[in-house]
Amino acid sequence: MNQPLISVVMPVFNAAGVVGQAVASIRRQTFAGWELVAVDDGSTDGTTGRLRQEAAGEARLRVVSQPHSGIVAALNAGLAAARGEFIARMDADDVAHPERLAEQAALLANRPEIGVVGCRIEFGGSRARQAGYALHVDWLNTVMTPEDIALNRFVESPFAHPSVLFRRELVSRWGGYRDGDFPEDYELWLRWLEAGVRMAKVPRVLLTWNDPPARLSRCDPRYAVEAFYRCKAGYLARWLNLHVAGRQPVLVWGAGRPTRKRAELLTRHGVRIAGYVDIDPKKRGRRLANGPVIGPEALPPPHAVFIVGYVARRGARELIRGALTGRGFREGRNFIMAA
Repeated sequence: MNQPLISVVMPVFNAAGVVGQAVASIRRQTFAGWELVAVDDGSTDGTTGRLRQEAAGEARLRVVSQPHSGIVAALNAGLAAARGEFIARMDADDVAHPERLAEQAALLANRPEIGVVGCRIEFGGSRARQAGYALHVDWLNTVMTPEDIALNRFVESPFAHPSVLFRRELVSRWGGYRDGDFPEDYELWLRWLEAGVRMAKVPRVLLTWNDPPARLSRCDPRYAVEAFYRCKAGYLARWLNLHVAGRQPVLVWGAGRPTRKRAELLTRHGVRIAGYVDIDPKKRGRRLANGPVIGPEALPPPHAVFIVGYVARRGARELIRGALTGRGFREGRNFIMAA
């Protein structure tokens, strides 16, 4: 087989019932210069046999087998085995649309300043039963440009992991996946963004992102809400110390107990919080450990303070953005959203 331009890395563990459709979706790609590196992470349900059966009829499919070691080890094994200039991610329970690889590779080829490219995604679950995930997909489909992604990096992971394609050289320069009590993909994007890697998305739906009950993000503590806050706290703190420290006091928008608890993670990384902003009249006027609680009407002018929006309640982010921009604050310069 000729040297592939794209290596599709797909870790697989006990996915015998669905992996066939994932493989079929890669075989249907309009772009032919790919290889699929399927890392069988010690499956026990017949996945191994199914992958070997698929590989027997497709020279571009290579199966890498290893004892069960977890998602990070499987991903890094896939990266080590990959031969392509570009790395595409794929999960065994998702479906790539036929033009996915062609569209994403074209964007990287035409825009050398971009290192990671995603796409819009289709939610493959029930919007009635899995409303939270569906809303997350809706949000992901609004975060498209390098500027959007950079500004929203501290809100949530800006990509559906199996939707990305990136330059292999980034792994050599900035490292691959790290193991720990955090979501491995979110940590990777934060690390690469901190290093200056620009990221974008193709403005088309090119992947169906399914949401089965056994998805790791539903049952592994590394993907719990608090794990995301722990993961981003260090990166957000460094960003604040680089862009804000010493020039303006930092205020956290949100004075409720959950927000304060999460904001305390920033203080552990050296961020000095001077106070809080809250719309609740019952909280205003209180003095907390890090400073007073004021209402939005008492905010100093944009040049005199920096705001971190840390309220996670649904709809709060939009209200905070609107309130701040209405007073002349500019996102990325005078405030940043982090929940």
